[in-house]
Amino acid sequence: MTFAQLEIFVAVVECHSFSLAASHLGISQSGVSHAVANLEAELGVMLIERHRLGIAVTEMGKRVIRHAQEMLGLHDAILQEAAATKGLKRGSVRIGSFGPSASVQLLPQLMWAFGRKYPEIELRVFEGVDREVVEWLYDRYVDVGFVMLPNEMIDTIQIAEDQLVAILPEEHRLAKKPSIEPGELASEPFIMSAGGSRPLIEEVFRSAGIPLNVRYRLQQVLSILEIVRRGLGVSIVAELALPEDRQGLSIVPLEPRVARRIGLAVRDIGNLSPASRAFFEFAQERYCSGP
Repeated sequence: MTFAQLEIFVAVVECHSFSLAASHLGISQSGVSHAVANLEAELGVMLIERHRLGIAVTEMGKRVIRHAQEMLGLHDAILQEAAATKGLKRGSVRIGSFGPSASVQLLPQLMWAFGRKYPEIELRVFEGVDREVVEWLYDRYVDVGFVMLPNEMIDTIQIAEDQLVAILPEEHRLAKKPSIEPGELASEPFIMSAGGSRPLIEEVFRSAGIPLNVRYRLQQVLSILEIVRRGLGVSIVAELALPEDRQGLSIVPLEPRVARRIGLAVRDIGNLSPASRAFFEFAQERYCSGP
């Protein structure tokens, strides 16, 4: 087993394709296929199933990918430490991000500012839902990640705060109100987000003893907004997740206000690679510096 084999296997899984992995790594597709086949032969297990519509990672492959990511991350950290002794700021940072709040509103600005200061450091972004990002941090699949706060299990800094808001069709009977109490939504067909705000939404209604009439469950905020526009129900989402196009919708704050905090997290700040430490400390200076 070699680092090259592990790197190729990881690339295939991340790209969901042998051909795309070959293009990404700058090698032939046959070279990628041989490397994965040799790794499977050495381990005596199948890691990737090939079929007409693409590839699928086996259960064993999912277990191996975690270890492979960790080994490659440690290998990269060693190279970065060696480069740092020469005064070089190089390497890569794997960033876990979730939803439009982080991936659209927060991350691009941070990447742009960081890239101006450290142009030699590569930033690689992996997108999922917030609970996946936390799992990726524990599995060392990513180096830093956007998470919902509080989270006392990992090292975090707060970088943003917004609030939950009710989303209604613009002709809804409650659309013109300056604020809405959760109880006013109890009888409405409710569209529940399957993303990061769901636990917070459920806690708001549970603590108030108010049942929710959940009619639909969707993952994407844009899908939720379209369902609301068509008058099929109401929803609650984080204000920071809303797009600029809000035509046909009424956005109303909740009363009392329900805050949502977003942080940047690392599994163990003491064991970060130089590149990851630079990214985390840059974010800390940018968002946590005093007046």
